[in-house]
Amino acid sequence: VQLQASGGGLVQPGGSLRLSCKASGINFSINTMRWYRQAPGKQRELVAMISSTSTTNYTDSVKGRFTISRDNVRRTVFLQMNSLQPEDTAVYYCNVDRLGTDYWGRGTQVTVSS
Repeated sequence: VQLQASGGGLVQPGGSLRLSCKASGINFSINTMRWYRQAPGKQRELVAMISSTSTTNYTDSVKGRFTISRDNVRRTVFLQMNSLQPEDTAVYYCNVDRLGTDYWGRGTQVTVSS
């Protein structure tokens, strides 16, 4: 299983970024995909998840600002992040749980700063 995340960068407060995570080695369409983030000195937290039927869930702090979506043909999950704030600064990871084993992408850095 490989998860290749991309799309991070430096953005000013109020700006937007779109993260992508391309998966291989799994039957992508049947798996729930997740985005986590980890800020310096903090625990990794679940940001958003999308089921095989495209049901979505978000942590409260990003509701209304972030949107998770998936493209099963391209085997890719996206995280559209709008109205970014400094507290969104973190390394963002995509994740899939396959048969009880967690798989993680390398992570992509998102920095929100003026």
